[in-house]
Amino acid sequence: MSSPKPTLDDLRIERRPETAAKPRSWLAAAVVVLAVLAGGAIWWRGRVEAVEVRTVPARSSGGGAGTERTVLNASGYVTARRQATVSAKVTGKVIEVDIEEGMKVKEGQVLARLDDSNVRTSLEVAQAQLDSTRLSLEETRAQLKQADLAFDRATELAKQKIASQAELETAESSAMTLRQRVRRQEMDITTAERQVAMWKQQLEDMVIRAPFAGVVTTKNAQPGEMISPNSAGGGFTRTGIGTVVDMTSLEIELDVNESYINRVEPDQPAEAVLDAYPDWKMPCKVIAIIPTADRQKATVKVRVGFDKLDPRILPDMAVKVAFRETAAAPAAVTRAVMVPKSALQNQDGHDVIFAVENGRAVRRSVTVSETQGEDAVLSAGASAGDKIIVEAPAGMKDGTAVKEKKS
Repeated sequence: MSSPKPTLDDLRIERRPETAAKPRSWLAAAVVVLAVLAGGAIWWRGRVEAVEVRTVPARSSGGGAGTERTVLNASGYVTARRQATVSAKVTGKVIEVDIEEGMKVKEGQVLARLDDSNVRTSLEVAQAQLDSTRLSLEETRAQLKQADLAFDRATELAKQKIASQAELETAESSAMTLRQRVRRQEMDITTAERQVAMWKQQLEDMVIRAPFAGVVTTKNAQPGEMISPNSAGGGFTRTGIGTVVDMTSLEIELDVNESYINRVEPDQPAEAVLDAYPDWKMPCKVIAIIPTADRQKATVKVRVGFDKLDPRILPDMAVKVAFRETAAAPAAVTRAVMVPKSALQNQDGHDVIFAVENGRAVRRSVTVSETQGEDAVLSAGASAGDKIIVEAPAGMKDGTAVKEKKS
């Protein structure tokens, strides 16, 4: 029996009931519910694992017309503008030393004496020669007086034709010769007087005196030693009796990096702190900027003077100086804020801090203009009142959930 032939009804597509779309709507709703649950889980996990941090508020570094701020910090040493290693003008043997370390001396005070026996003998010889020349001069002057009288008589006799012309010329020649001898002996006396003055000066040079008022810082020679203004005789000859320092000439010498020398100017106010007295701040000001640079160190020397000296300030003490600037425009100062140094981190070669915003750590790049003790002054990247994380944990990232420690 043959099969029936296909008809058009056999090609009709049967449609499913409308109820078949309902499982899809339930699937979408389930996805939404799962997403909400996952987000809630993540939020809850973040709340549970928030990093506990300590925060401090960023504070303004001060500002307003007439306020001062630090523009540069530098280190240097206290130096004496006037100090001298006192020596003799001549080589000699020390017979007396009248100084000790720490002694205050006045200008012209005797510090030491050298052996002057040879110089004193030479002075006595020169004085005797001077006296002898003076006596010879007196004798010649007496002879000249007699010769002048003889010449006057010969002139009168020649006029009366009693004396011959030869006798007149002889009398005149004798008077002229004695007159020239007097002039020569007067010059000899001047020479002898200068010779005596020279030996007196050499005798005075045997006495070593203080060139100015000050304090003796070193004593370099003892009685019996040889001393010379030049280095001679190897280690057996001293070159000085001691060193005298004028304590009223103390100042500070600094080597400022040439990249920052534009921040320093004459008469600029500054503040100095000795390493020996870290809590003692001394007002001072710039005396001068030496107009030359050290090519080896790339620095420029700056002289800073103390407003008021103190006995505690000693030569060669280490000192730190903060150069101040009177702000003409307060806006630049009010933008600056201060945060603890412990809040700073270096990431990828940049200074950064972490601030707390809405329970999250927010990384900010900052510009450090200077440091003051344990604080850093930021000229950009933070505002006064911001909550800044101190000693942020290593590996903290932007967006990390945090919670503040309760003090």
